[in-house]
Amino acid sequence: MKRLNLFLGAAALIAVSLTASPAVMAQENGNRDENGKIVRGPYETNRFGDNWFIGVAGGINAFWNDGYDVDNMRIAPSIDAGFGKWFTPSVGMRIGYQGLNAQLWSETATVLGPTLDTDKNMYLEKFGYMYIHSDFLWNISNAFSGYKQTRFWNFVPYLHAGFFRSYGLNDVDFSDNQFAAGVGLLHNLRLAERLDLIIDMRATALDGSAHGASGFAILPSVTMGLAVDLGWPGFVRTSTIVGELETAAVDQIAALEAAALALEMANVALKEKNGELESANGKLAKEVKHLKNAAASNTGLADYLMGMEPAVLYFEIGQTVLDEKELQHLDFLAKNILDEVDKETKIYITLNGTADSSTGSPKRNQYLSKARGEYVYGLLTDKYGIDPDRLIVQSDVIGNPSKPELSRAVTISF
Repeated sequence: MKRLNLFLGAAALIAVSLTASPAVMAQENGNRDENGKIVRGPYETNRFGDNWFIGVAGGINAFWNDGYDVDNMRIAPSIDAGFGKWFTPSVGMRIGYQGLNAQLWSETATVLGPTLDTDKNMYLEKFGYMYIHSDFLWNISNAFSGYKQTRFWNFVPYLHAGFFRSYGLNDVDFSDNQFAAGVGLLHNLRLAERLDLIIDMRATALDGSAHGASGFAILPSVTMGLAVDLGWPGFVRTSTIVGELETAAVDQIAALEAAALALEMANVALKEKNGELESANGKLAKEVKHLKNAAASNTGLADYLMGMEPAVLYFEIGQTVLDEKELQHLDFLAKNILDEVDKETKIYITLNGTADSSTGSPKRNQYLSKARGEYVYGLLTDKYGIDPDRLIVQSDVIGNPSKPELSRAVTISF
């Protein structure tokens, strides 16, 4: 009787603790959004190898049969082993084994209890059993309080059903096979990332023929042990994945918009530059026309050239060679003006290379101004065949220019 009271007291204590567990879990932090609301699914479907677990436990059981007095129940040892998988944070399946021994007092002699206990004036039935069962697990902590991988205490009620076999001990000729089912309460207490302490309360209903009696029987048990997680143990919310994709899409759109804006600004700058070149080309065309009109008279041509505004070739900062646009500018000058000057007059052509003093060292600027003039000199003589004796190369560094970019140039004058 004392053993039975101990068993029932322990079961009651665990039941109270299980009832209190939802309130405990509801107080946990780290599972709420910015508004303080509990975060729930949906969750990404896990892979086959994820969220498996295996556990072993040991404890006690008691066997009761319809028509027997509750005082006839007797505590016996029990062991549990299980292997299962969580499909979502709240739903899982488990295949398990429960077994060892069971015993109870009988008022009459049976094949499992043929010997009278004179102190109790009753017969003690003893038999072995094994219960192969499958369980449908429902993690009520995750279902109501939201999934939290680091939660210390998970409360998991479940339904179970399976094959129950009982058999005689000590060469007693007895066996019985039947279907059994019931309910259970599983406690998962997190000890480490992949290790849990498990407390498993189970009640199994079966036919009384399991020990040679009539009516129905109930086998309650309480076991405690350890469970180990296999594979990746966590879950990822689908909304998190969608949020990451949305963030990535927003970033890509922003990058494309920035690129489009930069391209539009570049097009505007290009149009402005083209306008400047068209204006310069128009001016040069007028000068060519004047040159052709004055071609019959060297004196008239010379006077015109001496009064003509200098032509300017611009360089990028720090560069001693012309870009594509300025090379086209020089090509027009060389073929339409300088070549005519070289053939029809005795006027010298002055190439004045310049650099601005606002950037770089004096030595560097002096080098740039000289190199730019020599560069244009080389193009005119080598590419366009201008007589070197007609060319004068000079260099100069412009001090404190108001627009430094206009001082990075070679000026062509007569």
